[in-house]
Parts: sequence; structure tokens; C-alpha cells
Amino acid sequence: MGYVQRERWQDHYAQGQGFRLLSDSERALLAEHALAPQGGGRALEVGCGLGELAVYLAGAGYRVDAVDFTGSALDRAREQHAGVEGVRWLHLDIERDDPSVLDEDGYDLITLRLVLPFARDRTRLMRLLGELLRPGGRIVVITPTVAETPAERRNIALDEDEISLLLQGWEESHRLSADGCAVLILRHPNPSVTTAVEKGPPTGHALTGVLAVVTDDAGRVLLGRTTRGMWELPGGKTEGPESFEAAAVRELAEETGLIAHEANARVLTFLVDDSHGVPRLTAVVRITAHSGTPTVLEPHLFARWEHHELSHLARIGKIFAPAGQALNAVWPGVLPGLPTVHAYPNAVDHPPVPGEPAQAVRLRHAMAEAVIAGGWAPSAPVQEALRSVPRHRFAPEQDLSTAYDDNLAVVTRRDEEGAATSSVSAAWLQADMIEKLRLAPGMRVLEVGSSGYNAALLAHIVGPAGQVVTVDLDPYVVERTRRFTAETGTRGVLALQGEGARGAPEHQPAGGFDAIMVTHECWDVAPAWREQLAEGGRLVLPLNIHGYTRAIVFERQGEVLRSKGWTYCGFVRDLGSQAHTAQVLDLANGQLQIRCEDGGPLDTDGLETAVAGVRHEEATGVTVGGNESFETLQLYLATRQKGFCRLTLDPSKDTGLAQIPRGNPAAAVVAEGALAYLTHVPVTDSDDPDQRRHEFVVHAFGDQGPTLAQQFAQAVRDWDRTVRDRGYPELFVHPATATATASTDGLADEAVLTKRSSRLVFTWDDKAAPRPGSAPTGQPTGQDLLVAIPPAGTGGPA
Repeated sequence: MGYVQRERWQDHYAQGQGFRLLSDSERALLAEHALAPQGGGRALEVGCGLGELAVYLAGAGYRVDAVDFTGSALDRAREQHAGVEGVRWLHLDIERDDPSVLDEDGYDLITLRLVLPFARDRTRLMRLLGELLRPGGRIVVITPTVAETPAERRNIALDEDEISLLLQGWEESHRLSADGCAVLILRHPNPSVTTAVEKGPPTGHALTGVLAVVTDDAGRVLLGRTTRGMWELPGGKTEGPESFEAAAVRELAEETGLIAHEANARVLTFLVDDSHGVPRLTAVVRITAHSGTPTVLEPHLFARWEHHELSHLARIGKIFAPAGQALNAVWPGVLPGLPTVHAYPNAVDHPPVPGEPAQAVRLRHAMAEAVIAGGWAPSAPVQEALRSVPRHRFAPEQDLSTAYDDNLAVVTRRDEEGAATSSVSAAWLQADMIEKLRLAPGMRVLEVGSSGYNAALLAHIVGPAGQVVTVDLDPYVVERTRRFTAETGTRGVLALQGEGARGAPEHQPAGGFDAIMVTHECWDVAPAWREQLAEGGRLVLPLNIHGYTRAIVFERQGEVLRSKGWTYCGFVRDLGSQAHTAQVLDLANGQLQIRCEDGGPLDTDGLETAVAGVRHEEATGVTVGGNESFETLQLYLATRQKGFCRLTLDPSKDTGLAQIPRGNPAAAVVAEGALAYLTHVPVTDSDDPDQRRHEFVVHAFGDQGPTLAQQFAQAVRDWDRTVRDRGYPELFVHPATATATASTDGLADEAVLTKRSSRLVFTWDDKAAPRPGSAPTGQPTGQDLLVAIPPAGTGGPA
């Protein structure tokens, strides 16, 4: 809340003045509509003043957090209610301060009694409070109304438009009254979608105007609530020969009182559309510095000015269409579903715009510490990058908690069917892949697949003497990367639109890139990545091997890439020229599905008849504990078994034909009209994962099923005897056209996998380095038996 108000209230309570007492009618309404859950509940009182309502709620069975931004009020409240239990008095500006002191489990009841009209950004405040509610919780707002308040005191009241706006943001709302005040009972925040609207027909034959985009010291964008009931950016028509920058600065001052200079204004893009058949050209001007406090200077046009979280923009209701397009020009993706507009980006970039809430700093450090504690970021440069680069500014459509979840891939782009095509990958995975590159200051790095954040991490590590070239097929993703790196002041990143499999030949340094990082799943290793990599340089990419994805780091040794490390992960597949379509076969009316990602076409003759017959079982005698990793088993079977495939079960059609855990793909083999797949059975159950064990079992169909099951089971036993706990094989990637070398001598055919552009040679033996401890986050363990895709949050497209 405003600093001037804080000083005024501080003096008010320090001088011994009080606050309107809780009336009998208010008590009666609270008793009826704010009952504590059985066994007690949690309540948050915003603007508690001297604490009368907080004490009442504590007596009604709540544990109460009573917050106020006025220290003198809290001092008196603590003194007057020293013997009251169940109340925690907190000095907190709910609008501005980091809410970390509040209950992380949320609240059953939130009250705002006679305080909401004093909030500067009340729309944002109500959204934030809605996020603090537990399921089924409610907010109670008690506020004077303009109709019941004398004209000289209407600054303490809300008008009917404001109350209507409050009620629209909730799935369930009730309006009551008590002592001339409106009592609003609000439940279930409504995720209403922002709608772009127009004002009315313009008066001229053409319209040229500007919209100014400004943010406060926490990165929140300023919008005005108009008397027409929509949100707008500061702006208006240009006057005479003035520049667009000058017009934006003038309109900002005339409408809000904020002062800026043309030197701090940059035209980012021009939007061309029409308004009621009249051509309209709008310049989007980003103002990077300003002074003053937003003030309503044109009350006939604006009711108030508020700062909004970027993550709330998609849910604020009606917004002036050009304003919505302007916001999307600065932060692509914050307002999906807007009407079509032609945009012409300006080549001139703007200076970085600082500003973030204290909560972002705290969450960023917590994310970094979680990644470090997991062992994913052992080096100081990567640790410092995680602590420094503002991840939330590369995912502005997400709230801070989501943006800084260390185990979550934040989706930022989907196709027409809703499938993710781009995201900010999980922080632990990004850190792990960057660590494997062994970067140093001054290096030149190629990133294939953009998100902005990963490039910013790379740029932070290689420093001002280095460079990051990032390439993406999607022009939207490229523009988003360019815009966000400019906003955050990330230097040394060059974002290019292009086919990732080509690399960046026009920007390849002499001798090649020092490191290359691919951030989408690859079925093949593009020749350009090897060719553009310096000798001894490192390439890390998520490689799909028979449907299993691992982030593998390779070192270039001439024409060969040699593996130096593996990490279990999951990414969205390549959408470019290297994309690959798996062989798929439906069985038993679609109940089962066989997928073959690699190798030649499977001989599937007779399988339909086989699965309709008897199912055979073969126990392997191999067990796995809840925290034991079996991630190498998947690849061992995939690269050692002829006819390898994966079997999935459609749960909606499940008749008990197969037993595939949770419907996830199971390792399988097909041969001579028979099908065998790997499942498991519990051996020891326990609430403690360390004590829980499962045994791998092979199920098989067909006349040759018993023989196939025995062979498959023996492969599991071989893994247990020679590979388990010894890590991944050494993998050599040769050009597909290269002749056989000594590295392939003596290897079974199954250990050589040929793709379009490369030949993969696996060397499984008992000389691999032991793998210490239990599996880190993201790797399959006995708790995720036979899951062939990563658990939710273990990476994504970047």
C-alpha cells in the first residue's frame, strides 16, 4: 500500500486513535458465513488495525494471521490482546512485501474489513489473495459504498462498478449488507479469460497513436481502469509532427502524472489493424525509466491506475485490444487468444528494465539451493548463474512459485492440439546439461532450441568475452527470446530463426563452437553438430534410443563423438527436418499398442492371434527396491535384444489382457509371431520405499512365447549380474556413411544402432565405473517401475 498512507496510519495509531468497532450485525454475518472448519481453520486478516476482528476470529475457532503495514497499530494490538491465543501479529504490506511469512498451506478464510478502498492495486491484490485460499475457502470483504458515504469521504468507499468488478472474479459470490457497508462473500477464484474489446468508432479517416508500457520496481505493468469498464495502457493519438517516443512520454504524464524522458523511450514495434473499418497504426513504446506516483488526472476517462502482475494479465477481464497486443509485443505469450494484428518489430533494442519483487529473489535462491543439494550444479559458475538469472522473467505468464519450481518444466508454447512445443526446462536438468559442457569464460556456445532462460544461463557463465548463438525453428520462440533477453539485459546472446539441424554455419567461430547444447529430444545426431563443434569440444543432447531419452554428453574426437556422461530425462521431440515417426501397431482392438522407434520394421505377423491365446509367465528372480535405480535396464534390453519394441495399454479398453504398470510403455520383444514384455510383481510392501521391493517378471504370448520369455528373462538376469550399479555403456557416434572400425569389432549386431545420419555403437561390459548411491531426482527407481517416459517435471522442450 502507498507510503504516504502508511505514514498517515502510523501517526493515526501512534496518537492513540482507533478504528470503527465491529458491530453486532457484522458479527452475526461472520458467524453465519465465516464458520471455522471442523477441528479449526486458518484465517488471514488483512489490515488488522488494533486487532478486534482477529481476536473475534480466534474465538470462533480459527488460528489467525493478523497483518498490517502499520507498526504502531500492531504494537497496540499486541499490548491490548496480550493474553489471547491463536493470533500471530505480522508487520506486512500485503501489496508490496514478500509474503513468505504467511502460512504456506493457505487459508480457509481471508477478511478485508474497511481496507480494500485504500489498496493501490486492488485488482492485483484480490488475485493474490485468491491464490492463498485453500480449496473451499472464502474471502469476506466489508467495505463502505459510495452510495452510503458522504461526498467528502468517498475515498474510503467503493462504487458499484468496483464492486461489480470484484464479484466477476469469482465463481461463487454473495452480496450482503451491514451498517451501510457492503459485505461480499467470495469463493472459488474464477480463471476468467481476458477479452480484447474496442472503445467505439474513431472520428478520423485514419488513426495513428502510441501506447506506453511502463513497469514498477517489482516488474509489474501499469494499466488504467477506464470509465468504460476496461483496462488500458497509457497512450493516445500523436499530435502534429511529434515523434512516437515524445507522444508516449507526453501521454504518460497527462494521464498518470509519471515523468519520463524521450531518451528512456524506445519504439519496440508497430501494430497495424483497423477499428470499425478505419485503419489504425499503433506504436508500442517501452519506457525504461520514470519517476512519480500514478495519479488519476483525467477522471472522465480513468477511474484509477493499478500495477498488475504479468501472470495475472490473462485473467483480468476486458482489455482494450491494442493494449493487449502491445503487452504481447513486450512479453510474448502473456495474453493468448488475441485478435489478429500485423506487427512490425523495430530493429532498435531497448536498454534492460530492472525490477523484481523480493519474493522472486528468495524463490530463486531456494531453487538454486535445491538444485545444488541434488548434486546437479557442483561448480561455482553454474551455481552463481542459477542464483543470478531471473528465471521468472523468461516465463512472465507464470506465477513466481511455478517459475521457480526446481523440478518443473514450464510450458510456454503449445501446438493446435495442445501438445507442448517449447518450454523453460526443469532447472535441475538445465544445470546438469550445462555442467557437462565444462564451460569457461570466453567460450562460444551454440544452443539448438530456444527459451531465453537457458541461453541467459549460458551467457552468464561464458561472460562478456564469450557468445551464445541460439537457433529455433519457431519465429515466435525466437522473438520471445530476443524480447526477454533485452528486457533482462542479457548480453552476448544472438537469437536466430532457422533449422536447428543445420546449426549456425554463418556464425561458426574459426575452429568451431567450443560447446553445443541441444534442448529438444533428438532421434538422430545431425552431422552439422559434429562438424561445427571444435575438436575436443562437448555436445550435450537428449537422444532418443528405442523410445528412451537420455541427455548424453559427447566429446568430439575427429569424426567420432564419444560419450562422457548420461542423465535420465524427457524432452519434447524435434519438429524440424530430423523429426522421426515411430512404427506403430494396434492389437486387440486398440487395447494394446506396439511402438518401434529404432531398427528395421518388426515382423508382426501372427501377433493378433498370439495375444488372443494363453499368456505365459517367467519370473526373473531379479528384484529392485523403492530407491534403487534401474535406468540402465531399459537401454540394456533395448540395445541387446533383437525385435525390441515398447508395449502400451489403453486403460479405457483394459480387459486384463496384459499387466502393464499404470499404462506406461513396457519393454518388449517380438519374434516368430510371439510377443514378450517386462512387468513386475510386489515382493515386499512397506510405507518406507527403502524396504519396498518388486520382482521383474516376463509375460509372453504365442507358441514361441515360453522360449521368448526365457530369453528376455535371461537378459534381465544378465543386466543384474554384469551391468547393474555399474553405469551406462560407452557410446560412440559415427557418421552413418563411415566404414566399420575397430570400435565395432566383436560386437553383436544389437549393440550397433544405425539411424539416418549416424551409427551408434554401444559397449556394454563390466569395466564401467560403479554408480554410487541411490538415483537422484528424475531417474527411474523402484517407485517408478518400468516407466519409459520421465516423471512429470523432469525436463521439457526449451
